[in-house]
Amino acid sequence: MVFNTGAALLDAIVLASVSKDTNGTYGYKITQDVRSILDISESTLYPVLRRLQKDHFLETYDQAFNGRNRRYYRITDDGRTKLSEYTDAWKDYTAKINQLFLEEDTIYE
Repeated sequence: MVFNTGAALLDAIVLASVSKDTNGTYGYKITQDVRSILDISESTLYPVLRRLQKDHFLETYDQAFNGRNRRYYRITDDGRTKLSEYTDAWKDYTAKINQLFLEEDTIYE
């Protein structure tokens, strides 16, 4: 992607990814989901997860998996509210940008 991904957009993408599974999901899976749309490293993602947890948008729990503990992340009610705010803002933002791009296309046709 040629556009910068700001912190708020990354937060929104992570919340959206985690919200897909009501039981929560683990860090590596979140990383893979986010990487399917953005080029991002684990070293970038884990601080985002910690910040979202600190802000009470995510909660964690550990569960045994193949003899090891795996940390799972689950979206909270506050996280769902924040995700809804991000979704509304994204719809408004992309509508404005799309309108601008479409206007530009018609000028040069």
